[in-house]
Amino acid sequence: MQLRWLAVAGQVVTICIVWWLFRIALPILQMIAVIVFLIGLNIVSVDRYRRRANVTNAELFASLLLDVAALTMQLYLSGGAANPFISVYLLQVTLAAILLTARLTWILVFITSCCFIALTQFYLPVFDVYRDDGDFLAVHIAGMFVCFLLSSVLLVFFIGRINFNLRARDAHVARLREQAAEEDHIVRMGLLASGAAHELGTPLATLSVILNDWQHMPDLEKVPELAHEIDEMQAQVERCKSIVSGILLSSGEVRGEGTLRTTVNTFMDELAAEWRAARSPQRFDYVNSFGEDQPVVSDTALRQVIFSLLDNALEASPAHVMAEISRADGNLCVTVSDEGPGFTPEMLAALGKPYQSSKSRPGGGLGLFLVVNVVRKLGGVVSARNGAFGGAIVTLTFPLAALLPGDGHGH
Repeated sequence: MQLRWLAVAGQVVTICIVWWLFRIALPILQMIAVIVFLIGLNIVSVDRYRRRANVTNAELFASLLLDVAALTMQLYLSGGAANPFISVYLLQVTLAAILLTARLTWILVFITSCCFIALTQFYLPVFDVYRDDGDFLAVHIAGMFVCFLLSSVLLVFFIGRINFNLRARDAHVARLREQAAEEDHIVRMGLLASGAAHELGTPLATLSVILNDWQHMPDLEKVPELAHEIDEMQAQVERCKSIVSGILLSSGEVRGEGTLRTTVNTFMDELAAEWRAARSPQRFDYVNSFGEDQPVVSDTALRQVIFSLLDNALEASPAHVMAEISRADGNLCVTVSDEGPGFTPEMLAALGKPYQSSKSRPGGGLGLFLVVNVVRKLGGVVSARNGAFGGAIVTLTFPLAALLPGDGHGH
């Protein structure tokens, strides 16, 4: 379509120069009619492209054929094969070779060759009057040069655009492959965690039964310190069982619990309170500015993601962790920040890649890797940056529609 607009402008300029400057008589009305046809064709093409961007080979071939027909008509009206712009056919053939299938390209080569041959026999002889003029040859050569320069510039421009699109497509395919590899990594880690959770379930249940029996032994009840320790052990075992159940729930193996419906504010407030009680940070600033409440499904995966993010922040900055909940354009935004060393440029560039961490320990970096991939599975995005005065800021953005009850989001 861009090439056609340039063709329209070029034809108007060329006809004006030939008519007024070189005083060569041309069938102006017929040539203007061809230009009007090209303008109408492009208006239709633009409207069709806006309604549906995907273009088939057949549609593109038909479009190029109409361009060839318009060029052939203009050449017929202006000297046929003697017109120096006859080589513009090569531009159409080159575009076809790049954009179309081989079979359609060879068909277009055949058609343009037939048009060229036909123009040697059938044309309006507008140049015959000037053939004996010595200046006509110089004008004809100048026209050939203009045609060569125009074709070269257009070919470089459009082939450069096409190559850019191809490189962008290749980069997109590479990203998809990388994402598939990361998701495969996640699946393998999930299977490992699920298997470990199954294996841990039995010994934890055994420990819970034993501790429960100890709690009712008269001899142990007489020792308050020991009774307190047993209570603490029982609480920790229950916490381990809850973690194991959460792992199995996230892997799709629900253990009898029904779907939990709640609201955004309730879910986030309870999550913040639970994390504060479980981790006991020195300072935890939690701000809920979500506004008007909205019903959602309590998503265990989302809960674990936010817990993991808060744990990472606490590990990087034990003295102070901050979390803020907000709403933006129909999205739930969870921002977690800390006063730690922040992200290095390399870590920001490789956000969400496994084993990218500033903690210098085995397994470091898997937390954020899991966060990014789980958030992506939930339809959200993760962004990270460093604060103006130090520390890291990570924002999770989820579409609220994905968390609504009854949306089929795996609940």
